[in-house]
Amino acid sequence: MLGKLITSKTRLRLLVKFFISQANKGHLNGLATEMSESTNSIRKELNHLYDAGYLNKSKSNNKIEYSVNSKHPLFKTLQKIVYKHLGLEDIVDVVLKRMGDVEQIIIIGDYAKGIDSGKIEVILVGKNLNFNYISQLESKIEKIISRKVIFFLTSKLPTSKDSLTIYSKD
Repeated sequence: MLGKLITSKTRLRLLVKFFISQANKGHLNGLATEMSESTNSIRKELNHLYDAGYLNKSKSNNKIEYSVNSKHPLFKTLQKIVYKHLGLEDIVDVVLKRMGDVEQIIIIGDYAKGIDSGKIEVILVGKNLNFNYISQLESKIEKIISRKVIFFLTSKLPTSKDSLTIYSKD
């Protein structure tokens, strides 16, 4: 969906990286390695996003570190677009309709770090979750969002620094 609008794959990957979670940060060489891209193409896109006001930059250990500018007027809109592009909104909708008393939906793994690897790992936290429906749910969501989805069910909140809560009942 978003790939048709934003033709630069590098720019799209950077938008996903920074807009999926405000906690994600990166510097030029680290991002180039992570995305298997040249530093030149990453630099060019980082400069475009910074000049447009979507990213902040700061100096850290003699490196320039980039992070999302959450004060940008389009921040929330772009974040919703990235969530929709990745299918995270669809996951929330389908899970809440079918899985029982879901308290939280948490993304872990690559997507929590902002890496669009094609495999979304989801932890469902709640009581009396519909375990029988889970295998059907994975294949249904995969068809909707064109990404592999793996669900983990638990009744207690896991602790992980690389996690992204996309729904909380609170």
